[in-house]
Amino acid sequence: MTDLALYDEIIRDLARITTAAEAKSERDKAAALEVFARHSRDKELVARAVRYKRLAARRLGELLIELAEAGERATRGRPKMSQPATFSLETLNLTRSDSSRCQELARLPPEKFETSVDAAVSESVQACSMTRAERQTEKRQRRAVRERELGAKIAAWPTKRYGVIYGDPAWKFETHSEAGLDRAADNHYPTMTLDAIMALDVPSIAADDCVLFMWVTAPFLRAGFTVMEHWGFKYKSRFVWDKEVSGNGYWVLDNAEELLIGVRGNVPCPAMGDTKFPAVHTERKGLHSAKPEHFAQIIESYFPNLPKIELNRRGPARDGWDAWGNEAS
Repeated sequence: MTDLALYDEIIRDLARITTAAEAKSERDKAAALEVFARHSRDKELVARAVRYKRLAARRLGELLIELAEAGERATRGRPKMSQPATFSLETLNLTRSDSSRCQELARLPPEKFETSVDAAVSESVQACSMTRAERQTEKRQRRAVRERELGAKIAAWPTKRYGVIYGDPAWKFETHSEAGLDRAADNHYPTMTLDAIMALDVPSIAADDCVLFMWVTAPFLRAGFTVMEHWGFKYKSRFVWDKEVSGNGYWVLDNAEELLIGVRGNVPCPAMGDTKFPAVHTERKGLHSAKPEHFAQIIESYFPNLPKIELNRRGPARDGWDAWGNEAS
């Protein structure tokens, strides 16, 4: 079979797909094939996989548009009393950004779509010829472009949203004896219950593509995951701050805090070679609840262009950041 005949058959097969779940399955299989082809350095297979992935994504976009227009897919701002939607992005395991990209492909005129496919194929095939160092450099460059474009997109919204949220919730630690009262956080600043922290309307200030960095201590580790999920973020990783000095604790003397990292939407993670910061950072603790500047510097190095806000900030906002909290100035 000639390439042209095979291409025409693929298009006909995709046109026969009638459900978004089927289209997404085809796109995901093509993406997996692309990964295999890249590792095998098979340029022809890479080209076929990339082309098929784009075609499947376009078909997925067409079906998502049809579902939304028919009122069968849950959309943002859907009236509360309306008929429940048959499908949602969550049931399809799609992010809003992923859905938007597929629909953008579906709305392209045939000529522009073919041009975009050819460009994607050319870029992927070219990457197969690169050395490891060249590929890492190329990935860093592409990631930097994505981060800049995402920052510009978020900044252009009519309402203020943030691509980075850095929070240090005022967790309320329950002491079991009077001896621990003098070291309780309530003596230093007003604390909040878990329900009160969850009730903070963080989702309203988070962009569709946003990364959350949130401090927790050992007793609140589970609560931290609960809050992160409630705010609409998925846990990805964490940093650990070794404070060098033992603190309080009923089971262990706690000398560390964790900075959880969660993501919603499609945020570009650091490119290979840029993840040069180890998970554990050792620095002697200072004033109560004060965090090392090291971690804010990591965030700035990863996301120099995304709009950023620090929750429960003390004093003036960092340069280029916004700040919120009862002690923020």
